[in-house]
Amino acid sequence: MDSADLQNMMLRRIPDMPNKARRVAEYLLSNMREAAFKSIGEVAEELSVSKAQLVRVARVLGFSGYSELKGCLQKAILEQVNPAAMLTKAVGMKDELPRKILQTEHVNLDDTWMQHDPKKIEEFCSMVKEARQLSCVGWGISSLVMELAYMRFCVMGLPSGLLKRGSLSLVEQARAVPADGLLLVCELPSYAINVTEAVVAAKERGSKIVSITDSPAAPVCRFADMSFFVSASSPTFGSSIIGPIFLVHLLTSSLVVYMGDDARIALEKQAAYLHDERFYHPIFGMKY
Repeated sequence: MDSADLQNMMLRRIPDMPNKARRVAEYLLSNMREAAFKSIGEVAEELSVSKAQLVRVARVLGFSGYSELKGCLQKAILEQVNPAAMLTKAVGMKDELPRKILQTEHVNLDDTWMQHDPKKIEEFCSMVKEARQLSCVGWGISSLVMELAYMRFCVMGLPSGLLKRGSLSLVEQARAVPADGLLLVCELPSYAINVTEAVVAAKERGSKIVSITDSPAAPVCRFADMSFFVSASSPTFGSSIIGPIFLVHLLTSSLVVYMGDDARIALEKQAAYLHDERFYHPIFGMKY
């Protein structure tokens, strides 16, 4: 049963359920990814119901128990980020695929924008200013998002580091994150165990953790002092980075304004570098 089949089945059965069971089923339908990777106890606590109630709802939906329902949820979610499965669907779209991508990215931007909180961004800026050092970490496609954050931190003259694949594992690199530092982590599906372990290592050293991810169910959220959520849907390749890149643009643009004269001095030095004709052709414009 794929994600669409599961959703359609639940939509058909929800109207006939008692109120309490309907509330549980509607939560599962609206929060499939979170429910798929949370324990039955965590879901029960969030909904203020008993584990037995969750089992009953699963049976009403046609499953032998909650474990089978959870397994079906996981399978449906993992299928959404399976490149081979997504390719099969994309082939069926053919001429409609470009427009589908355009529509999806518009939704990603709108959803990411709707989740932004000015007070939260201001708090983020304060955390960055107080941090002794900034560190960025991501894996796979998420690392591209962190490359942008790291580059902008450097341009602003902020002491920064980028944790990435190399001669040391992410965990080994995270052990060098200072206790009064801040680790910015981006995690898009599939969630990488080594990224979670690196976050834990930095947390244990006393570093602040800020996460950028598509879901509160992402493992790194359990260790984050602050989490920003983005939309990263894509009809191909698993996840899109348009929403996350947009969020990093918002965060770093807000940060450069928040820093005031410190940022101005750093950007003046950057402008001087952009005039160096050993590296750039100034006649074509000076942007970074």
